Amino acid sequence: MKAVYFSFFAAAITVLFAASPASAQNVAAKPAAEAGTSPSAQNWTLSRTPWGDPDFQGYWTNTTDIPIERPKELGSKEFYTPEEFAQKRKAEEAAASKRLEGRQTEPGTQADVHYDLAQYGLDRSQSKIATSLRTSLVTGPTGRIPPMLPEAQKRNAERTAYQRAHQWDGPEGRPLAERCILWPNEGPPMMPVGYNGNLEIAQSPGYIAITQEMIHDTRIIPIGTNHPHLPPSVHQWMGDSRGHWEGNTLVVETTNFTDKTAFRGSTADLKVIERFTRTGPDSIKYEFTVSDPKTWDQPWSAEIPMSKIAGPIYEYACQEGNYGMANNLSGARAAEKKAAEGK
Repeated sequence: MKAVYFSFFAAAITVLFAASPASAQNVAAKPAAEAGTSPSAQNWTLSRTPWGDPDFQGYWTNTTDIPIERPKELGSKEFYTPEEFAQKRKAEEAAASKRLEGRQTEPGTQADVHYDLAQYGLDRSQSKIATSLRTSLVTGPTGRIPPMLPEAQKRNAERTAYQRAHQWDGPEGRPLAERCILWPNEGPPMMPVGYNGNLEIAQSPGYIAITQEMIHDTRIIPIGTNHPHLPPSVHQWMGDSRGHWEGNTLVVETTNFTDKTAFRGSTADLKVIERFTRTGPDSIKYEFTVSDPKTWDQPWSAEIPMSKIAGPIYEYACQEGNYGMANNLSGARAAEKKAAEGK
């Protein structure tokens, strides 16, 4: 049995087919152990492929509740103690419970419309959460993304204004995700997403492939020095990725982005360095560093835990905004016609 995922773009509801509640990805929402510190990790030996590379193959999730940026009140505190983490989790659960009190019959709420998120695989309890003691995904003293350069702020403000003015001109004016071209979380860098945060890694001699459940794109990464980057004039939605091994860590450099990808407001000059390190039988430490001299005055880095799941990943049937795109565009044409007629 398949269930249906709903994605909301403006007024549109896109129907997407994915896993049933009985699927293997729907496990209890228990945080994965801190990378490299669990009892199983302490007695773990790195497995290798038949040709000798570290083995990353299988199904993983990067779903996490760690914020991208560190809350300002934490200052330079990069990690919680285990006791602080437990207290934080308890406080969050209490706050979530309090928010639900007295709201069961409030118009428009889940209970009021009998909308059971678990029917569509969207309930948080149906996803395994990979977490750690980090206070933010962004690493470093501040745990925050550097501010944009003034010219980048101006460029993105102009881009936003243009998109706002021309968003209903045609399908090309709609966001990439609504057009089923690319979701921001796919990257690289690969970021956590609200649901469908699962991926599959497959390896062969000289190549590694990463398929993400959210929109179902596959990135094929050549490994080794005999695979130069594409010419600078060639740009791709997910860039051009090339990998190599540094000990047991897979390092992937991605360049040649299109300026329409615009990761967090960046340009086609974006460069991403990813590092994949197995830290236990059920964990990968995923690190990345991004740089773009036209957007930030310095590179910045993040670390995201990845936890193993039973899999498999499921179809993500994106449908170009479903009825919403056609309805919104036809509505815009009707409004233009009415304005032209002076009504």
